[in-house]
Amino acid sequence: MKNVHRSVPSLGLMIVLVGFPQIIESIFTPVLPQLRRVFAVSASQVQLTMSTYFIAFAVGVLVWGQLADKWGRRQAMLAGIAIYLFGNLGLYFSGAFATLIGWRLVQAFGASAGSVVTQTIMRESFSGITGAKIFAQTSAAMALAPALGPLIGGVMQTYFGYRSVFATLVTLAVAVGMYAVGCLPETQSVTSSVSQIKQWPVVCRLLTDPVVWGYGLLIGGINGILFSYYAEAPFIFMAHFGYSAVHYGWLGVILASASLLGAVLVNWLLNFWSPERVAFAGLVFSVLAGSGLVVAANWQRPRLMIGLIFLVFLGLNVTLPNALNRALIGYERVMGSASGWFSLGYYLFVSVLTYGMSYLHNGTIQMLPSYMLVLCIGMLLVFRLLVLRQHRQRDVVSD
Repeated sequence: MKNVHRSVPSLGLMIVLVGFPQIIESIFTPVLPQLRRVFAVSASQVQLTMSTYFIAFAVGVLVWGQLADKWGRRQAMLAGIAIYLFGNLGLYFSGAFATLIGWRLVQAFGASAGSVVTQTIMRESFSGITGAKIFAQTSAAMALAPALGPLIGGVMQTYFGYRSVFATLVTLAVAVGMYAVGCLPETQSVTSSVSQIKQWPVVCRLLTDPVVWGYGLLIGGINGILFSYYAEAPFIFMAHFGYSAVHYGWLGVILASASLLGAVLVNWLLNFWSPERVAFAGLVFSVLAGSGLVVAANWQRPRLMIGLIFLVFLGLNVTLPNALNRALIGYERVMGSASGWFSLGYYLFVSVLTYGMSYLHNGTIQMLPSYMLVLCIGMLLVFRLLVLRQHRQRDVVSD
């Protein structure tokens, strides 16, 4: 066992580290139609750059979660950023679609450290209502970053070509790495061998915990909806409604507004309601907005669709921070490993949901709204059956 200096990281650093894995996924979306033409592949094939990304991301969160326990949070994060930079360089020089997919896997594996290690740092540094509010602010960044990605990608592609998007990612990796090297403290009180943390009991405990299942399905479902939108939206607004890459990119600002407003609402509502009640209200709101979105798609009204998409994501951004904050309460002694296994599960779910959107792609604008509504209803039922019921049972036992 090795004692290390432990301090609390700044909120700004946490926002950067949790946000950069999100932006690299959505910055891709404006160039999907261009990649389809350059590499002469189908729309479903080019959407694989989105779904396969999450497979490597899911494996990565498991690896980095355990390495965060073994090496410490700081060393694991810096190693992940280095691999992320290497993957971005590979993307820039890719000359074939298969090579592009391969480097996306490397990129995703490295970037996943930004998700699992940052959440581990936040869970052990902040707790209670403070933790809920910190997660609300960083969750806004998790939604804000991919929301700004399409605008950045659209501008870079329009004026400098699709490879400039990859150059932007290389620059981002260097900037994030320098920030982390200079400012990221070690927050783990001790580092330990992963062999000392027996993984099988952790896995069994997670698999038999209905609250973990409930929150995992919520987090995976919300991210699945988000990245299914980014995989399908370019073909709706650019191919069907004729938006330019830059105009499509501005739609990301609308989602950014939803994430920011969601964070504000969470901080305000937590003064009156429990985190579980806030999360449930966000899901109900998303179901209602999703129902309206299906109607707007059938009416072929793009502006109305955009407004209702904003409302769907507003509700989801009210739910997400509470799910992230409450998911692993009681796992503090094995937080790095528990975060890794937990994140593995929900990112595999994200990959399945994102692939489901590409599989269902049929060239119509109705499929995405219907898909979003079905997932919102499913998450509402899951939350009601698994999370709320289990919390009530725990309250009865405690009384």
